[in-house]
Amino acid sequence: MQIQVHSDNHIEGSARLIEWVSATVSSHLERFEEDLTRIVVHLHDDNAGKAGADDKRCLIEARPKGHQPISVTHRAESVDFAMDGAIEKLQHALEHLFGKLRQKRPQTPQTEDTDGPMESRDRMLEQDFLAEQQAGSV
Repeated sequence: MQIQVHSDNHIEGSARLIEWVSATVSSHLERFEEDLTRIVVHLHDDNAGKAGADDKRCLIEARPKGHQPISVTHRAESVDFAMDGAIEKLQHALEHLFGKLRQKRPQTPQTEDTDGPMESRDRMLEQDFLAEQQAGSV
């Protein structure tokens, strides 16, 4: 999973900020790592450096393999809180997407090790068949 971080002129896009954002995103979304190709994080200061409530915005776009991108936005008074809110929203969106996909997938057949209802029935039919074969050959 590739992580890209973009910020506007009012939020300094230092290497430290990029490393922190990448580590935070990776740790929160690691269970979806195999299902995502790229995460793009946009950090923006809506008031251009002036103080104000909810003036920091974090937009995160996730690109699931074989699906349309998912985008979430969260506004807060700091970059930290904006990131936390956006990641939480993205986790819920990904859980929803992949939960729906798991429900639509056909169930995989059970292996021979398990003793499900179909395997028990098949085994009994096989035993009956072999018993008939032995009785007929005697």
